[in-house]
Amino acid sequence: MHRVVVFMMVGAIVGAVAASFIVPPVLGWYNEPGAISPGKPIETLCNVPELIRYTSSRLLRGQLIGAVVGAAIGLIAGLFITMRPRPVVIGTATRTRTA
Repeated sequence: MHRVVVFMMVGAIVGAVAASFIVPPVLGWYNEPGAISPGKPIETLCNVPELIRYTSSRLLRGQLIGAVVGAAIGLIAGLFITMRPRPVVIGTATRTRTA
């Protein structure tokens, strides 16, 4: 059981680190303004504190999701690695005599 928990913790850390690299580019792509009118420059106005709150919360949510997915994968990997077939013990046959 100890190994399974270690695999889950390692998976959670790896998932959070992976999300730290994956989520920012996705957020940039998702929030990029599109060109509504071709040939015109894109005009944007934004509320900076709200934008920072939004981006931070999305990044933290992405890291949490990555950690949960990593922990689940670690749980499955840990269970498969630590589960081994138990040896079957066959007892010797003893003959009892009734008198």
